[in-house]
Amino acid sequence: MTPVVEFRDLSKWYGNVIGVNKLTLAIPAGVTGLLGPNGAGKSTLLQLATGQLRPSQGVARVLGQDAWNNPGLNRSIGLCPEQDRFYEWMTGWDFVHTCARLSGLTRSAARDATARTIGAVGMTRHQQRAIRGYSKGMRQRIKMAQSLVHDPEVLFLDEPFTGTDPIARRDLMDIVLRLSDEGKSVIVSSHVLHEVQSLTSRIVLLNHGRLVAEGHVREIRSLIDKHPHHIVLICEEYRQLASRVSLWPDVEGVRILEREGGLMVETRSPDDFYGRLPDLSLGEGLAIESVYSDDDNLEAVFKYLVSK
Repeated sequence: MTPVVEFRDLSKWYGNVIGVNKLTLAIPAGVTGLLGPNGAGKSTLLQLATGQLRPSQGVARVLGQDAWNNPGLNRSIGLCPEQDRFYEWMTGWDFVHTCARLSGLTRSAARDATARTIGAVGMTRHQQRAIRGYSKGMRQRIKMAQSLVHDPEVLFLDEPFTGTDPIARRDLMDIVLRLSDEGKSVIVSSHVLHEVQSLTSRIVLLNHGRLVAEGHVREIRSLIDKHPHHIVLICEEYRQLASRVSLWPDVEGVRILEREGGLMVETRSPDDFYGRLPDLSLGEGLAIESVYSDDDNLEAVFKYLVSK
């Protein structure tokens, strides 16, 4: 399958500062989360993908076309940038309508698309207000509208939820999920891991301009199975359970959680450990009420991988 976005041996240097370092990556259709701490190179990568920056080395391709020096590609891609760069005197309507016209839509098509898109992001009530009076959440919504107004095939969202209130965040996430259902491809950049995890299981991890890992979160989880994995077991007979599991060869530590009524187990073979639990619970009469692990979430995976 031809990737929607492809980077080949891509680098971008700012003098002695490296923004992206020899990155090779193919992103398929659908929603992909681009994750990394501040300064990881996410914004630089999106600017390379949207043709705003010229690569120092390598190539960035979108929909099979070179991104650099290719203005025709702009009709097929949309960008919601992290930075606010508005003509503050413009109304929300003026801003989105101007972007629609710049993308090549006719006057009538631009009017229809502007009304439709502003409505989709919940800004119809505020469309005639000057942007200078918009809150951060409203600015994020109107930026999202301009990125969608020309109905692009691929959408790049750079930290789209920053500064938004819970309602705006939920609404913007719903828009991304709806776009996915419509067959659009979306690359979402964020340093807030739970946001991306709620949108997609396909993630790309960047750190210091380098690719750390990519794939389904479960595949990336498997990369760190040699790292101690902490599993919490809630059981009425938790002390008896602790004495039993401490005998297992892959268990490296057991800590009693008196307040929770359970124990925390440290293991380097979580799959084997989980596999033994049903027999332990059924065969030995140790009814385990709950099993969970914070190490299964994306944040734990990310913290471990970028600290390597």
